[in-house]
Amino acid sequence: MAHQVKHISSNFDAALYALKNDILKMSSLTDRIFQSAVEGLFNRNSELCDYVVAEDDEVDILEKQVDQDGLSVLIRFQPVASDMREVISAMKISTDLERIADQSTTIARKAKHLNAGPAVREVQLLEPPYRLALAIFRDSMRAYADGNSELALSLHQNARELDTVTRDLSEQLVKRATVDSERVPCYLNLIFVARALERIGDHATNIAEDSFWRDGAVDIRHTFGTANQA
Repeated sequence: MAHQVKHISSNFDAALYALKNDILKMSSLTDRIFQSAVEGLFNRNSELCDYVVAEDDEVDILEKQVDQDGLSVLIRFQPVASDMREVISAMKISTDLERIADQSTTIARKAKHLNAGPAVREVQLLEPPYRLALAIFRDSMRAYADGNSELALSLHQNARELDTVTRDLSEQLVKRATVDSERVPCYLNLIFVARALERIGDHATNIAEDSFWRDGAVDIRHTFGTANQA
């Protein structure tokens, strides 16, 4: 009987390891897609944009794999407490990774529209929000991979900063559009990119929140101010 319990435990550990490994693989691909989309925009490289659109399908496949594996673990082993949170958080994080890849695809498509016309110098205004969004995303995955609850908590402040930067940028672009009506389509595409960067920050913050819940069984969604003071 003891041998059987050990065998079940070993299988469960292997299943959890595989699940986490799939999340990290998915994260690595999403990171590459995100960077490629913005590089395609900044360097006017439409081939990179096409790569992003094609690779998004691979992220979708991985998300389905994580969901199937997660459900399988829940049904086979019926985990409780921290083990259950490990499985559920992985499934939720895979959804946010898939949405970050979707937003990256939006950036790539808007970049292709912009690349088809004359260069727009305002593209460079997107550099600061991109750097912020990328840092939030990478830190959220580091919090997940390392079980770093302190890092997970810190990302809310960065996300608020990203919201402010993208909002100010959008307002600035709207003002320019009212002055230069011929370039309205270009400015609109840039506004859509800024919004996509803001949403990437939101999804990365969700990842940090799920990592915090996995490690501490505390739900900090919508109650961050209270959680941070505790």
